[in-house]
Amino acid sequence: MTPLEQSVTQWLASQKVAMLDLLADLVNIDSGSYDKAGVDAAGARLEAFFAGHGLTARREPIAAFGDAIHVRLDDRLVNERPVVLMGHRDTVFQKGEAARRPFRVADGRAYGPGVADMKAGLVINAFVLAAYKRAGAAPVPLAALITGDEEIGSPGSRPIIERTAREARTVLNSEPGRPSGNIVTGRKGGVFMTIRVEGKPAHSGGNFEAGISAIGEIAQKIVALLALTDLTQGITVNVGLVSGGEAVNMVAPWAEAGVDLRYVALPQRAGLMERIEAIVAQSFVPGTRATLEIRGEFVPLNPTPASERLFEIYRAAAAESGLTIAGEFSGGCADSGFTAAMGCPTLCAVGPVGGKAHTPDEYLEIASLVPRAQALALAVARVG
Repeated sequence: MTPLEQSVTQWLASQKVAMLDLLADLVNIDSGSYDKAGVDAAGARLEAFFAGHGLTARREPIAAFGDAIHVRLDDRLVNERPVVLMGHRDTVFQKGEAARRPFRVADGRAYGPGVADMKAGLVINAFVLAAYKRAGAAPVPLAALITGDEEIGSPGSRPIIERTAREARTVLNSEPGRPSGNIVTGRKGGVFMTIRVEGKPAHSGGNFEAGISAIGEIAQKIVALLALTDLTQGITVNVGLVSGGEAVNMVAPWAEAGVDLRYVALPQRAGLMERIEAIVAQSFVPGTRATLEIRGEFVPLNPTPASERLFEIYRAAAAESGLTIAGEFSGGCADSGFTAAMGCPTLCAVGPVGGKAHTPDEYLEIASLVPRAQALALAVARVG
């Protein structure tokens, strides 16, 4: 290690308690994706941390969702392409969840809404920036982007993420490390949709034949949609939400379904969407009408020669922090797909190790906080 690297990693080794304190503060702030005030409150806590370490954070307003926060280690290097540490502060949980399940530690693990996905990743990003600020400089230009709507497909942040990627040297996204300890080198793309069917109401006993059942129609569409799943090609279609009708003794005048499409490679998307649109357009029950709305979308993270070289840099840096790392493919989606699609070498899940995300049992392995922060800091140093 260089003297700078030693200084940075040694300081990080002394910051475990401070990392947990910041993590507790973030976890105890409700920040569901649609709770702009809560997401921005979590952002304010991070801004206070940066200010306390001599770093300036800049907000980029987003009207409907949490603002984007930009941090740059050294403004004198503003015209140079930085390494960008990326992460999101929104969670999937509803308002009040933090009060019901506040941050807690038990048997070497931390618990609470968003503790691993991905507030712990934001903590190590923040501390790596603070470590290099304290040391006086980083070997390469270093920046961070913190967004607030990833869990719903980044509808407000996507243009900012893509712009940041076009201007970046590389992106390290601190989504949670896999339970195995590995990082993610490939991810699926996803399209999140709502299908709405309109039928015609009628009394289910008195004039049943006058009705047109929207629920009957959507049921047949669901069967057709699920048949698109092809596990050999990595394609899945899941209908995770269904609603409709107004009364048990009424022919249903409307119905809705929430549909999740996952695929591996971007060329698969066009053909799959054509087939979905054809199912939506077809009336299995004569007289029904249906519409399709895309509510959110991610593109895949596919490895490239440049990202594979970046992975080797990260793996070597992690080894110096005592970690044995491999790359994994994940069926989950993330903002890293957007940056990779811009041609920016990207790694994902370089955050601390955790598991059971999006559930009340979500956990973080506390022992991974410092080593993963050190690995990230060394990877930053070696990218140059």
